[in-house]
Parts: sequence; C-alpha cells; structure tokens
Amino acid sequence: MSTSSALRRSDAPRGGGRPPVGSPPGVLRALALFTVVRLAGVVVVVAVDRVAGRAFGKSLAHAWDSVWYLHIAEHGYGTRVRITSTGAVQTDWAFFPLYPGLIRALSGLLHLTAGQAGLLIAWGCALIAAYAVYAIGHHLHGRDVAIALVALWAVLPHAVVLGLAYTEPLFTACAAWSLYCVLRGRWLAAGSFALLAGLSRPSGIAAAAAVTTAAVYEAVRRRGRVPPGLWAGTVLGPLGWIGYVLWVGGRTGDLLHGYFRVQSAWNSRLDLTVGPLRLLRSMPLHGTGPAYPMAVIVVLAGILLFCLLCLDRAPLSLVVFSGVLLLLVVAVSGPFSSKPRFLVPAFPLLLPAARALATTWRTRRPRAHRVYGALAAVSLLYGGYLATLAPKPL
Repeated sequence: MSTSSALRRSDAPRGGGRPPVGSPPGVLRALALFTVVRLAGVVVVVAVDRVAGRAFGKSLAHAWDSVWYLHIAEHGYGTRVRITSTGAVQTDWAFFPLYPGLIRALSGLLHLTAGQAGLLIAWGCALIAAYAVYAIGHHLHGRDVAIALVALWAVLPHAVVLGLAYTEPLFTACAAWSLYCVLRGRWLAAGSFALLAGLSRPSGIAAAAAVTTAAVYEAVRRRGRVPPGLWAGTVLGPLGWIGYVLWVGGRTGDLLHGYFRVQSAWNSRLDLTVGPLRLLRSMPLHGTGPAYPMAVIVVLAGILLFCLLCLDRAPLSLVVFSGVLLLLVVAVSGPFSSKPRFLVPAFPLLLPAARALATTWRTRRPRAHRVYGALAAVSLLYGGYLATLAPKPL
C-alpha cells in the first residue's frame, strides 16, 4: 500500500464534530507516567551538572539555543550577534518570537528570572502536549494505544529537550492541539493553534501544511459544502510563520529573502540532502562521539516509521505533519546532531509502534515491561549526555 492509500483516509470528525465533554479515560495515568519519566530526565541533567561543578540548572536553561531565547526575552531582537570562524554573521532573528515573548511576559508577571520562566513554560507545555498526544491516540485507537503513544514519546532518545528551555515543548503543544482539532472538525481552532505553532519555530509551517491539506481534502470530499470556519482556519494557519518571515525580511531590507539569508548564516538552507550527506561522509574522519551515529539511527528510524504510518492508513493531517517535519530534517542542512531533536514533535510517527506496544502489554506484559524499561534507561542516560557533556549542539 502506498502513501496515497494513507491519504485517502478522511480527517472528518467522528460523532458530529464536537469534542467529548471532560477528559478522555486514562489520561491521568498517561500524564503521570510522562511526568515521572521526564522528571527523572531533569534529575539526571541536574546531577551531571553538579558532578561537573556547574551552576544549578545551567544545562537546563542556559545552554546552546536557550541562551539566545533568554537573551531575546530580556533585551529584544537585534541585540545579539555572533561572528563564526568562517566570517558568517549570525543574528537572533533566526529564532521565532512566541517562546521568548512568553518568557518575557511570565517573568514580568511572577517576578522570575528569564531562565526560571523559560523552564516553567517548557515544562507546562510538555504536559499540555502530552495531553494532546493522548487525546489523538485515544480518538484514533482507544485508551491502551493512547497510553503507549505518550509512553513512547516520553522515552525518545532526544526527549530530554522536553525538560529544557527549548521551543520543542511549546511547538508540540500548539501543533498537537491543532491536529486534534482537525480530527474533531474544529477548523477555526485548528488554524489558530497552527498560527501559534508557526510563531514558535521554523518547522511550524508543518502544522499549517497539515491543516491546509486536510481542509482542502475535506472540501473536495464534501464538494464544497463545508462550514465557513474551515476556510477561516485554513487562512489563519500559515499567518504566524509567514508574518514572522516577512517581518525579518523587512528588518533586513529584503522582504522575501531576508529571513532565509539569516538562516543561511546559521548554515541552515534547503539543499535537498546535499548538506546532510556531506556530514555523513565526514563522520568517520571526525571524532564526534555518539551524537552523529545516534542521529543517523534516529533519522533512518523516522523514515521507516513514516512508511509504516502511511501503510497504517493514518489520517491525512498526521501524515502531512510528520512528512513535512521529516522532509525538513532530510532536505535542510545544518548540524546533523540536532536533526533528531527536530523530530521530537513528530509524535504521529510513533503510532504504529504504540499499537504494537499496546498489543504486547495485553498479551506479554513482562516483555513490555522489559522493553519499556530499556527504552527509558537509554533515553535518560543518553539525554543526560546530550544536555550536559556532548560537544555538539543539541
């Protein structure tokens, strides 16, 4: 069965298009498991920092991209520039505004430091995202698969980012609720969440693409007899991403290309796999540690899971969202060690594995315990390494 077979499955809502009243059964159990696993990940990061003699919480909120987001929150855009060894001028315009804007608002409201506010937002959004992931899994396959889906998402090798001051928790929360609203037929809400996703990070365009594609498919399927909210949501979806890209273009003096030139200075450009392949060829020549080999494994696994998602006839919106994120990982250059982090929000890729884990849980519970325990151990240890010791950016 090909990808086109998956696209034939409708995103039309079940039961009249209204979401159920109250929480779906089993969600508290799933959220408790998610919280325990990711809290353990935070503890590991703090413990390694303490052993290494670093300040408390440094790797949680003051490393790699977090530094840029916190600086934007405290000082605004256009106030931080870095000159690379090749002479490229990297500016803070490469970072989307929703997360630093929320940090600024929360730190002012509660009189917190920017780092504290950033972590509170990230942790809260991670829980909100886990709730949405569960809601989607429950809507499609019931309680057992939904719990397994959240459980697997919690133990991804790079799930440590869900406990750091990064944008992945915020983006996943916005995108997941957008996808859930598509599945329930709440198009205006879906477009609004997609707009927020587009303001959170460059890959936010994936949420807008999912809403737009599903809406057009629904309009064709119903021969144009769709509510006005469908078209309103379709228009709203990409406005966040487009708006920020044009704003950066205006600041640089090149409305249409300015943002992409800013990203190019960060070695992030569309090159249809040439950049990633170049990095793969260079790996044996450089002592990069486990980050690059693990990145290759995760990206290849993502491609395989995407094929399984299509064969599983997943809803169109989930296929498009995951496919766009995977395409951006494969076709855009940049540090290959960061590629798996960009796939953390692509939780629909885990649906086939979640169904298998749920089946194993029902029929061979001890084996399911062993498998999940091993995955959790790898996630916690490798995540602690990535956040604190890895020489390459997370």
